[in-house]
Amino acid sequence: MSECDQTGSAWRTLGGAVGKVFKSQKAPMRSWAAMAAGLCAAVSLSGCDVRDLPWLNGRKAGIDGNYACPRPPAPFQTQGFNGQEREVRYYRHLAFANDFFAQLELANRYAATDASDKNLEDHIESSVWLVMALANQQGYAPMSRAMDPRGGVLASRYDKCRAFERERAYRMLDNELSMMDSGERDKVRDRVIYIQSTLGADGFRTLGRLYDDQYGPMGEPADNPQAIRAMMRGQRYGASNVRTLFERSDVDAYLYNYKASETGDVGAYVLLKDFEKSAPSRARYASFVETKARRWVSPYEFYPPEAPGGGVPHSDESRPDDGASYALSRLRELPFIHVVRALDYLNLLHEACLSPDEVPKQTIAGLRNMTGRPGGERFTDTDALRAIQMAAVNGDSRSQLVLAVMYSEGVGVEVDYARAFYWYQQAEKQGSPEARYAMSTYFDLGLKGVADQDKAEAVVMQLDAALAGFKPSAGRLQAVLAQVSRTPES
Repeated sequence: MSECDQTGSAWRTLGGAVGKVFKSQKAPMRSWAAMAAGLCAAVSLSGCDVRDLPWLNGRKAGIDGNYACPRPPAPFQTQGFNGQEREVRYYRHLAFANDFFAQLELANRYAATDASDKNLEDHIESSVWLVMALANQQGYAPMSRAMDPRGGVLASRYDKCRAFERERAYRMLDNELSMMDSGERDKVRDRVIYIQSTLGADGFRTLGRLYDDQYGPMGEPADNPQAIRAMMRGQRYGASNVRTLFERSDVDAYLYNYKASETGDVGAYVLLKDFEKSAPSRARYASFVETKARRWVSPYEFYPPEAPGGGVPHSDESRPDDGASYALSRLRELPFIHVVRALDYLNLLHEACLSPDEVPKQTIAGLRNMTGRPGGERFTDTDALRAIQMAAVNGDSRSQLVLAVMYSEGVGVEVDYARAFYWYQQAEKQGSPEARYAMSTYFDLGLKGVADQDKAEAVVMQLDAALAGFKPSAGRLQAVLAQVSRTPES
């Protein structure tokens, strides 16, 4: 018996199991036979082996239902020591690049749909990747259509399997959100915002759609079938928890569309103008949103490297663009003593070292465990950046001040005056006179709209910094006072 005959036999067996459905719909059984024959021909390229078509075998794919998209075969999976960790990092790398299927795979891994992933179970992280997948245009944009001889357009099997995956993801996400408190939902939302912000204009546009009431719950077109079902009332389709994750707001929708246009993307600018004209009330937000957008900072300095007990740390796999890569290349301009102080604050360095080459291996391993990065032998520029960021996030005022200067100058990170001002604020709250003086220059100039120009506030801050003993501030203040007290010429 040929492979195709064997497959035809398998299809006839499967046909008997679903024959009742066709009979109940008064469909002739020959339609099923024709379908089986057609499918056998269609899958001949894969050897006519049903086992090679995991979307036809929901249990094998780890999915309930018969229309799930294919999953990678077993040989693809990484074996050996740390195999699971390598797999997760691989999928995170693709998911951060906005790969729809990698995002679904991560959601399944963190939901522990397979018992072998129980140690990864983290429903906040699973929900993050479900949102990313549902908001991803790769999941709903028509990709492969054929003309129906009877008229109209037929959806391909690829479109159908994506639709099935999205509907399942809606149900899964709604269920996970139903068991979360407001703080956990905030974490899901903030992590999604961070990841989308690393995707540039496309990510900001997606965020704009998530807050725009003219789109579906996850930013898809309002007439999308899965969006329509999610908006319904009732247990079968409705997704009330998903609908409330991103509360609709014209201001937030406008803000993220504006952030998209700030990247220099021409299409984003066109969409921004289209957004302004889409409702009469929206244009009036323009000046307010522009100011707000300039002060906007992402929720995290880098992706939170948390991990469930016994699991793989969450890693930040965002890919730097050319500007970020150039900024990172400038990190060697930063005196290494600042990196040493950050490592010391994190209790990772217990000996003197004057250069990256002298950083002990155990220090490198400890830092990478803390930040969720894979191990390595050499202390890299990224390690140095993460050390300062990690120390700043954990409350080291000196690292906060250094990081603020880095954002101001584009050393290690791209220039971002809003982020710089944020870290100056954090350092100033801990009594740093240098940070207070730096903030005074923002108020003095009204720099980039980050801080409104306020000459009086600038002088007060300079005075405070001078009284705290910061010499540049004291010298500048003396010059100002000398100018004010100078005797007018007659």
